[in-house]
Amino acid sequence: MDARRIGDILLDAGVITPRDQIEAANFQAEVGGLFGQALLRLGALSEPDLLAHLAAQLGLGVLTPETAPGAEAAHAARTALALPPGWYQGEEVPVWLDDAGALNAAPRRTLDPAVRETLESRAAARAIGDGRVVYHLAPNALIDACLALMSPAGGDDAMGDDDLTDAQRLREMAEEAPVIDFVNGVFAQALTDRASDIHIEPSEHAFQVRSRIDGVLHTKTTQPKRRFDAVVSRVKLLSGMDIAERRLPQDGRQTIRVGGEEIDLRVSSLPTSWGESLVLRLLRKQRTLLDLESLGLEGRARQQLDLLLGENNGIILVTGPTGSGKSTTLYRALQQVNDGIRKIITIEDPVEYDMDGVSQIPVKADIGYTFARGLRAILRQDPDVIMVGEIRDGETAAIAAQAALTGHLVFSTLHTNSSLAAIPRLTDLGLEPFLVASALRGTAAQRLVRRLCPECSEPVTDPAAIRADEAFLARLSGDNAVMAEALAATPAAWRRAVGCRACSGTGYQGRQALFEIAAIDDALQEAIMARAPLRELARLARGQGFMTLLEDGAVKARAGSTTLAEVMRVLGTGGAATVDAPGTGAGDAGEGAARAALVGSG
Repeated sequence: MDARRIGDILLDAGVITPRDQIEAANFQAEVGGLFGQALLRLGALSEPDLLAHLAAQLGLGVLTPETAPGAEAAHAARTALALPPGWYQGEEVPVWLDDAGALNAAPRRTLDPAVRETLESRAAARAIGDGRVVYHLAPNALIDACLALMSPAGGDDAMGDDDLTDAQRLREMAEEAPVIDFVNGVFAQALTDRASDIHIEPSEHAFQVRSRIDGVLHTKTTQPKRRFDAVVSRVKLLSGMDIAERRLPQDGRQTIRVGGEEIDLRVSSLPTSWGESLVLRLLRKQRTLLDLESLGLEGRARQQLDLLLGENNGIILVTGPTGSGKSTTLYRALQQVNDGIRKIITIEDPVEYDMDGVSQIPVKADIGYTFARGLRAILRQDPDVIMVGEIRDGETAAIAAQAALTGHLVFSTLHTNSSLAAIPRLTDLGLEPFLVASALRGTAAQRLVRRLCPECSEPVTDPAAIRADEAFLARLSGDNAVMAEALAATPAAWRRAVGCRACSGTGYQGRQALFEIAAIDDALQEAIMARAPLRELARLARGQGFMTLLEDGAVKARAGSTTLAEVMRVLGTGGAATVDAPGTGAGDAGEGAARAALVGSG
C-alpha cells in the first residue's frame, strides 16, 4: 500500500496539475466529500484514471464490465450473508460470490469502517469461503448496475399502475420495503455521523444524499434517478407533507424514532428543475449536556458568563446564526442556575433537551401559540427564570424586557453576527434605547469550529509557518491587554489537519465554540441610551475584557485544538480556509504561506 496521499500520487504521475490540486482542495473544503470526488466533479481527471491510481495506492483490483458479477453470484452472496435486503442499497455495497466461493464486495465508500465491519463479521460468523472479504474498486455506473442485481425481484418495475392516482402511486412507492429500508438507513447513518441536516438533491440522471457533519456537507451516496420519487415520497409521508404536491415549497415536521432514539424531524421541500430538493433537520432530544469548558468556554470569557449567570434579573442573550450552538449554551446556563429554589420555565421551538426541575413548553404556531403568547402565560406562573427560544419580533422583545424589569432573569437568542450587534437589533425591533440599557445584562456571540482529529493531527514544524502564525496573532492582538494575557497563558502548540479513518479523511472530529461576551456595565448603558454606534460600544467593551470571536479563535488555534484556517472558514474571512485541507498533499510551508497572506490582508 502506498502511504502517500492520493493528491501527491496523482501529481507525481502527471495526471493532475498543481492548479488542479489546489482547486480540488478548495472545492473539498467548501462542500466536503473525498479529494478524489472533488477532482472528478471539477473535471480534472477521468474516473478510470482515478480508480487506477487509487487501486495502486490501496492494493485493490478494479472491477470492469467484463469481470462484474451476474445475478446468480449476487443472489448467492445475499443468501449467504442474510443481511436485510435494504442494507445493500442503503450502504451501496454490491456483493457476490466468486467461483471459489469467496465473498467479494465493491463498496462505493471503499474505506467505510462500518461497512467493512459488517461484511467481515458476517463472512467470519457464517463461514463464507475462508471468512475473508475481497474488496474491489469500481466506476459509479458499474456499482449502480451491480446494485440493481441486489434489489428484490420486481422492485422498480412493479410501481406503475395506470389505474392508480398519482397520490396513490406515490404512497405505494413510499411504503415499499426497499424504500423504507433505504430512508431508515440514511437516518441511521446520519445519527451515527452526528449529522445535523440531511440534504436530498436531484440532478438530471441521479440524486445525491449529503449530510452536514460538524458544519460541513459530506456526500454520503449518489443514487439512480429512478428511485428519487419513492425516496422523496417516503420522507414527505413521514413529515406529514402532501406527497402529491410537487410544484410548491412545503414544510413538514414530525417526531420519529430511529434506533430507539426520539428525533424531531423538520423537512423543507423546494421545487427545482430536476425535482424537489429536500432538507431534513434532525433535532435529537438529548438528555446529557456538555459542560461549559467542554464547549470551549474558558478563561476570562467563562468568568464573565459566570458573573452574568449570578444576576437575579435582566436579559441575557446568546447570538449567532442557525446551527452555531446557541441552544446548547442556553441549556447549559439553565442547568447552572437550576439550584432547586427557583421556578424555571422555558418556551421553545421545539424542546431539544429534557431538563429535570424545569417546566418546558413547546411553541405550537399552527394553533396560534407563539413565543409572545406563551411568554405572557408564563409570567402568570410566578417564574424566577425564563428561557425564550428566540426573540423573533417586537412583541416578544417588549414582553421579555418588561419581564426583566419586573424581577425576572430572562435567557433568549437573537440572529446577529456579533454580541454587541444585539443592541441595535433590539432597538430595530421597537425597544426604546432606555429599555434596552435597563433590561439587558449581557450578550454572548458564538460560532462552532471543528476540532482537530486527535488521532491524526500533526504539529506544524516549519519555522516559517510558525513565525507567520505568531505574527498574525501579534498583529491581531495589537494593544488588547486581555488577548495578550490569554496568549501568555497559552503555550504555542500549532497543529495541522491530516485526515484518517477515524475522522473520515477530514482531519477534524467534533466541534467547539468560539465565544465573544459583553457584560453591560454603566459605561455601556450610557452609550446605549445615547444611541452610540457599534464601534464606540466595542471600544467601551474592551475596557471590561472583551475579546472578539476572531481573537478567541486565534487563541484556540495557537493552543492546538483547531486551526486558523478553520477559524477563518467559519468566520467568513476569505480563502485561507483551505490552506490545510486534508488530501491536498500540501506541507507546513504551504500552510505558512497562506497564513502569511492573512497577516498581509489585515
